[in-house]
This record gives sequence, structure tokens and C-alpha cells, in this order.
Amino acid sequence: MKKIYLLMAAFSAIFLVSCADDYLDVKQTETVSTEDLELFNNDNGAKTFVTAIYSKFLDWDMSSFGWIGLASITSDDADKGSIPSDLGDDKDVLDALTYNSSNPSAESTFNANYDGINRCNQALAILPKLDKADAALRQRLMGEAKFLRAFMYFTLVKCYGGVPIVDHLSSIPLSAEDKAMQLTRKSAAEVYAFIEKDLNDAIAVLPAKASYADAEKSRASKGAAYALLAKVNLYQKNWQKVVDNCNLVTGYIIVPDYAKMFRLEGENDAESIFEINGVGSVPARGISGYSNVQGVRDEFGWGFNQPSESLLNAYESGDVRKNATIIFRGTTLYDGRVIPQVYDKDGNVDTTINPRYNFKAYSSAYTGAWETDANIKYLRYGEVLLMKAEALNELGQTSDAIPLLNQIRHRAGLGDTPATTQDAVRTAIWKERRVELAFEFDRFFDLVRTGQAKAAFAADKNDVFPNGRVFTENKNELFPIPDSFIRISEGMSKQNPGY
Repeated sequence: MKKIYLLMAAFSAIFLVSCADDYLDVKQTETVSTEDLELFNNDNGAKTFVTAIYSKFLDWDMSSFGWIGLASITSDDADKGSIPSDLGDDKDVLDALTYNSSNPSAESTFNANYDGINRCNQALAILPKLDKADAALRQRLMGEAKFLRAFMYFTLVKCYGGVPIVDHLSSIPLSAEDKAMQLTRKSAAEVYAFIEKDLNDAIAVLPAKASYADAEKSRASKGAAYALLAKVNLYQKNWQKVVDNCNLVTGYIIVPDYAKMFRLEGENDAESIFEINGVGSVPARGISGYSNVQGVRDEFGWGFNQPSESLLNAYESGDVRKNATIIFRGTTLYDGRVIPQVYDKDGNVDTTINPRYNFKAYSSAYTGAWETDANIKYLRYGEVLLMKAEALNELGQTSDAIPLLNQIRHRAGLGDTPATTQDAVRTAIWKERRVELAFEFDRFFDLVRTGQAKAAFAADKNDVFPNGRVFTENKNELFPIPDSFIRISEGMSKQNPGY
């Protein structure tokens, strides 16, 4: 799962994946010859189609600079970082919440996820035809493809609201029906229903994580599908479904050492439910630029996505998660690497230099490399407990929610929460999500879904925005649909409000 197979070249020769400026135009051949199909008509060939989907998450446009900007720099957990003159294409306007419908990060994230969805549709179209591959394996692979497609649509609906639902390959030229499907936005409710169907289909055929060999632990499992379904329920405030699906996420534990989860030794550990794997060894195939763009400026990186003062102040005294999440200048890391402090000509700390960096993106073995062994943990059991706690509290079962919250706090070295009322426990859970899941791409969306965004951004003051940032309601809840898509939709899709 950490490699791009050379067979991808043959794969692309059969089905040309979409390009960025016409991403839904699936230029496949109308028929696949028997000879071409036979190249993949075996177990390894069948796996290649799904490996191609996982590999999309390693791309620059899917999980790196644009996504970091869209889902992290926009939040109150992070500032743009780097240096004032380095705008990072659009990271300055993302930080300021002043982006428009031509925003490069909004466009690249939109297009990248549809590229990945295209790969899912290709796999789902071809796998049933590979009759020489093991039948049970093919069913599992189709479950993985549906999980991954659901994951991508969840990203899209969180970012943009309703989007087109493309669930199959179309022949060229496009029929009027397929063109309308690919260019017409569905409602958010319709997208959520589609995601839920894909996840339920995946649940029916995916194995438990424990059933996978060690080399395949990063593949989607039944637990991952249940956890993602619970999160989809959370965003729709279907509280009882959140509880029910969290209860079905079994076989995982809270690991004792928070910091080790984000090191090489913590990859796909007992808490990990779904993560994207990177590898820094030769041939390197990590998440393109992921560690580098967030690394310590002028040491081994660009210095973007700087942990904010607001995040720093959110940690309670003694919370071990602070030093596991943030690299501070003037400290020595767990592997002995010294992060030097920078001083001005008068011998004072240079306050113009970033003082903090994202520790969860750090790679010890391949620190300055473009592709490292750093992983992104997207679903883990700690979040399952917090989702269940939030849902129980909303259902009025506050006394059952508090012990779950305390499990997370105890691992962080903190005592029991002092919160006892429903309102106080709600606030405590939201705060715990922030410090527990910092830089795991949840904070911006959590602020929006819980209605905290306007107040949180007004309070997020720093040198660049001394009066806070203005979150415009009925606009900043969603990112803009890319202008490039609006143009090719020929009036079949409308822009989000405010853009």
C-alpha cells in the first residue's frame, strides 16, 4: 500500500483519468480488448485498480499544499506561516477568509477528489469482469473502492455542500443524461444519502482490520466504514445513529502514548482506523510535499501552516498533547534534532521568524525530503469516543458521555472534566476535539458544523489580524465551487452564496 505499481502505466493506457481543467470528462475507450483485460485478470491485477485509488491520496493536489490551506490554514488552529512576502499562491487569502471563486486551493481540492472518484468508478466497473481473480477478493476490493469513494464525497460535501454525484463511467461522446449527471449539483442531503449507501455496501463485504496481513493494514476495513459512517451521521446531527455506529467500531483501543501515534512506530497502530501511508525510502512515495511545506522554515521546510497562538492557549497546563503537536523553536526533538532559536542583531529572539510548526507532519528519517514517511491519520479510535460522547450528550445522556470524555483527558495527562451539565459538557467535548485532533483536518469543519465559527474567528487575534478575522455567515460555511466548473456546467450548476 506504500507503492505506486508500475502497472499504473498500463492501467492509464486503458482508462485515461480526467485532467484538471475538464475533470469530469472521463475519456475512456468505449471497449476494452480481451488482451488488455487479461493483463489484470488475476489477483494482483485486480488489486492494482484499487491501489490506484489509494495512490491518489499521495498526490500534491489531494493531500498536500492546497488541502492544507483549505482545511487547516483557514481554521483558528493555524496561521499561514512562512514569511509575509511568501503568499503560497493563495494561503494569505485563505488565512484571512477573503478567498473567492477563483481560489486555487478550492479548485485543486475539488478536482482532485473527482479524479479520485473517477478511479473508484473505474475500479467498480472493471473488477466484476476479472473472472480469474478470486471472487471473495474482488468483493473486498469493491468494498474498499466504495469506502474510498464515500470518503471523497464526504470531503466534497463538507467543503462545498451539494455537488454532482458521478457513480459510473460514461462513454464518449457523453449522452445528454450523463452530461446532466456530471454537471448538475445535487443537494447536500442527496450527497449524504449516497455516501451512506456506499458505506453500507462497503460494510457488508469489508473484513475487520485484524484480518489483514501486516503489509495491508492501511486498507479500508469494516471498522473504518463504521467510523466514517458515524462521522457522516455526526455532521447531520443524527445522534442515535452516531452512537449505534460508534458501538460497532470494535477491535481498537486508546494507545497509552499520544505522541508516538504520529511517529513511524505509531503507523497503523491499535488506535488507527484509517490513515494515508507515506514512505520515504527508495523508491520514495510519500505524500508529495506534505512534510516539507510544513517543516521548520530555513531548516528543512517552507514553514507554512503555523500553529496559532489561539491553539497554544487552548491546551491546559500539563497536557502532553501540546508538545506532541507543536514543534517549538529552541527545543530538541525526540530524535535529538535541535530546532535552533533565531536571534536578531541585538541578541533578542527574532519575533519575525515562525516560533511554532506542525509536529504531526514531521519525519525523523527523511526530514528534509519532498516525500517522507509521515502519515495522515484520518480516523482513529480517540475520535470515535469523542463522537459517541458528543452524541450521547445531545441525546440527554450526559452522565454516559462524561466517562468517554475523561478517557481522552486521562491519556493526555489531565484529570476528570469539571463539566457536569449538558451545556458545559458540550463545550468541553468541543474543546477536547480541538486539542485532541489538532492538525488532523477537522477544526474548520467542526467550527462550522457546531456554529462556533463566527465567535472563534473574531477571537482569533494575532499580529496579522489584530482585530480577529471576519467569518461571514451564509458564505464562509462553504468554500466556493470553482469558477472553472461553473463555466463548463453551462448553467447546470450554481455558485455557493456570497461568491
